Amino acid sequence: MISRLLALAGVAVTLIGVAMLLVLAAQAGFFGPVPRVIAGAGFSAVLWAAGIRVFQRTGGRVGGIALAATGIAGAYLDVVAVTAIYHWLHPVLGLAVAFGVATAGVGLAMRWRSQPLAVLVVLAAAALSPVVTTRVVLLAFLIVLQLVCVPVQLTRNWPYLHVARTLPAVLATFGFVAGAVLGTPAAGERTWVLVAAVAVALVGITGTIVVVRHRPADLTASLTMAAALVPLLLAPGMYSERHIAVSVASIAAAVLLLVAAVSMAPKVNELVRIPGHTALVAAVAGSIAALEACVGVTETRTLPTALLLVALVFLGVAGQRTSRPTAGLGAAFAVLGGLALLSVASPEVLASRHLSEANLGVATVLGATLALAVIAVAMWCARRLPGPAAGSAWPWIAASVAGLYAVTTTTVSLGVATGTPNGFLLGHSAATILWMAAATSALLFGLRALAEAPAVAKLALGSGLLVTAAALAKLFLFDLATLDGLVRVVAFLVVGILLLLAGTRYARAFADAGMER
Repeated sequence: MISRLLALAGVAVTLIGVAMLLVLAAQAGFFGPVPRVIAGAGFSAVLWAAGIRVFQRTGGRVGGIALAATGIAGAYLDVVAVTAIYHWLHPVLGLAVAFGVATAGVGLAMRWRSQPLAVLVVLAAAALSPVVTTRVVLLAFLIVLQLVCVPVQLTRNWPYLHVARTLPAVLATFGFVAGAVLGTPAAGERTWVLVAAVAVALVGITGTIVVVRHRPADLTASLTMAAALVPLLLAPGMYSERHIAVSVASIAAAVLLLVAAVSMAPKVNELVRIPGHTALVAAVAGSIAALEACVGVTETRTLPTALLLVALVFLGVAGQRTSRPTAGLGAAFAVLGGLALLSVASPEVLASRHLSEANLGVATVLGATLALAVIAVAMWCARRLPGPAAGSAWPWIAASVAGLYAVTTTTVSLGVATGTPNGFLLGHSAATILWMAAATSALLFGLRALAEAPAVAKLALGSGLLVTAAALAKLFLFDLATLDGLVRVVAFLVVGILLLLAGTRYARAFADAGMER
């Protein structure tokens, strides 16, 4: 243990010395650029060669790894300095040389079967590269380190290398993205930061898929993929131009959700072999990007429509494939869409004619109609998914309450959208009638199923009685005071007839049941 600590301390101190030679000497004017670069390269080569020689001796594994890691990381820093400080190499050529140096170092680690060597090379070069340069070109050198280690994971199960190759690029790109979001960078710099965020995400996705195809249980690969996607998910915030932000978020959502969808297609997944944990990371990240796209492409009145449409798709897929994670994402979008609809069509707005005419319209009609569709698909999905929720009464109660509110929003918005003078009143009258019609339907269905499916009948009857109570409460507490003239008369007559129908059928059903006994 002591030997390893001493070796690590030696690596850190020596590399700091190399960085000081390349940067601080340049700032102080010591030596010339050529002597500084040659000295750094020569010193790194000597350490690299010494590491190989020491490693071959008895007991020289720790010292050899430390010396070789210091030499390789020093050589990488030298390439960064030549490219970013002195501009002797074109960035493309500089990145190619850096790729070669890193490949040689990682190749040596594979030959020695030493994960510590690979981790030391990557972390040391990544940690000291910002000392050499803090410009956007730094991201390219960190992405090279992230990329060069991907093939290693095919033959070596080195989880620490996953983290070491991913976090430096992610943290640096995150810092640049955050600076662009909070500041006012030039358009060109934003473009390069976006390119870096996309590159980090693509390398993360590709590397993870490459690994999990051979080791499906590798959770570290999926977690590093999640980290690699963070800068890309934040990147739309860099742009005040809505169309650019929406385009970035939409493309990211499409790609990530496609990766997640592959695991649900058995024939395709036989070829790609994406495990559930990787698909879940892609689905969650894709959902966040889809949410960003929905918020960016809509306004306050149209946001519920976009969110509920996404929820409808998720819940439909979840019910078809009996996927709980997909159902969870659909439920999340449904809740967000419901809250967005509630912010536009709040109880205060629905209760006031003036506010309804000012805030409701075709957009809220579409949003509320989609809410009804989401509720129906959600209940279908809940019945298909195994678990206690499938036989519980609480989802049905919640769905009934949400459905009543969505029906009211639909009818009132539709009445207002027609532009007729009594549209608001007609909408509320229609809502009350539809409430009672739904209650009657639930009661009749429950009575028919009483003998064959008592549990289902009990649930339907309970829901029908609750909705009946709600309809009567609305009729006497709101409609009686708000509606007037023929509209109020029609509401009372239709509700009364439906009550008579339900009561008659209810009495007959239980009378027949008593006679059978």
